[in-house]
Amino acid sequence: MGLTAAPVLERAREILGDAVLDAHARAGDETIVVPRERWLEAHRVLREHADLAFDFLMDETAVDYLGEEVRFEVVSHLYSSRHRRRLRVKARVPENDPVIGSLTPLWQAANWLEREIWDMYGLRFADHPDLRRILLYEEFVGHPLRKDYPIDKRQPLIPECDPIDQGWKPV
Repeated sequence: MGLTAAPVLERAREILGDAVLDAHARAGDETIVVPRERWLEAHRVLREHADLAFDFLMDETAVDYLGEEVRFEVVSHLYSSRHRRRLRVKARVPENDPVIGSLTPLWQAANWLEREIWDMYGLRFADHPDLRRILLYEEFVGHPLRKDYPIDKRQPLIPECDPIDQGWKPV
């Protein structure tokens, strides 16, 4: 028998205690907010505690709230196959110290998800086994999903040239 939204959030608050800064259910999505210092610990409990049993990491991503005091938010989406429930977990990450714990000790799938977050947002994951770019090339400068990344910035791998100046004829 699956848990309803209220018991999921109530049990998460009971089990995680002061690690839950906020909890709400809106539009059918149950969400808890945890401090970034307890990110990994909270996920371990959510995964291993029998009353919750969130055994599947569906996604891990980030959000840029440019202009806010704590600029970034890391978001995970979990699923409990035992209770057939989803849960969103959020933690805020400051721009001046963009580091949060890696979920790779719990889910191998976090490896690529966290590499994508690093590549696109520049957030680092402590104790990640292979934090390097996954979508862009290593020489790429910046993180293109940050809201302050210049939309018209070009970074070609080889120097660009005008085909007309090189004697090439347009097709």
